[in-house]
Amino acid sequence: MMRVEFSVRARQDLAEIADYIAETNPARAHSFVDELVAAGEARGSFPHSDRRRRDVPGNLFTFPYGRYLIVYRVEPEQVLIRRIIHGARDLARALRDEDDDGGGA
Repeated sequence: MMRVEFSVRARQDLAEIADYIAETNPARAHSFVDELVAAGEARGSFPHSDRRRRDVPGNLFTFPYGRYLIVYRVEPEQVLIRRIIHGARDLARALRDEDDDGGGA
């Protein structure tokens, strides 16, 4: 099993998701974020089994969880969770905005 790391931006995504859900359901906010983290960590078991995204640069994979996409890259020593993005968002744009902000690992 590969080690799994969450980028700074992915951790920000989790906090934003929790804040959004907490507006209407604080208890669910915590449990849902825990589920997203567990789903991200599970990518270390079979990192190449998810969908490889050829529509965005960076040799990225995505795994859907609920209405969100866990976006990650398989590196030699680890799986790096880059973003956790709502599926309705423009993935390429969100990743481009991240790169413009310097929001990598």
